Amino acid sequence: MSVETNDHSKEKGWIRERIISVAASLVVILVLAVVSYHIGDFVPVATATTPQPMNANTPAPAPAPAVTAAAPTLTELPPQVSVAPLKDAKGASFKLADFFGKVMVVNLWATWCGPCRQEIPELVKLHKEFHSRGVEIVGLTTENPDASAEKVRKFIQDFQIDYRIGWAPVAVGAPLMQGHQSIPQIFVISRDIRILKHFVGFSSSYTAQLRQALEDALK
Repeated sequence: MSVETNDHSKEKGWIRERIISVAASLVVILVLAVVSYHIGDFVPVATATTPQPMNANTPAPAPAPAVTAAAPTLTELPPQVSVAPLKDAKGASFKLADFFGKVMVVNLWATWCGPCRQEIPELVKLHKEFHSRGVEIVGLTTENPDASAEKVRKFIQDFQIDYRIGWAPVAVGAPLMQGHQSIPQIFVISRDIRILKHFVGFSSSYTAQLRQALEDALK
């Protein structure tokens, strides 16, 4: 009788251990399932970054736009542009009206402009070729005259520019550009102050087109 009681006690103990083991396994499985569920649903949140401020006075380099030569929006040089006071790199005052009676090439440019750097050596060559025939080239930089004076003078020396270089005030630049902010821009102006051609940008075909426009203007 005593032996049977011991056997039942052992059996109950074994059953209790099995129940505890199974329960522990279920708990572990449940915990793993919960963790797995939350990991699967996790979506990283993008961290917002504060944009770096940009200096509006420092232009970003831009690829050279294709040159275009179409019928100009302006048909003649506006009177306010003709008589607007200009200052050249040597400090002398002048105005575009000083060149009436000649074929004029007005070039809007800047020292930081890549296409302008490609264009200006061609303008230097054209000035040597056409100046004696009555063509006047005037380069007007769109830069701040106070901040760029020394840089412009060095540019003139480095590129050996022998035509008139000055600054384009708003009273000159805005009416000529007509909302086209890209540079370089060139205006071929006849002896009677009509705008014959308006070139925007620079390309390899630029020089031939400009030379032909000058030949036509001199006829």
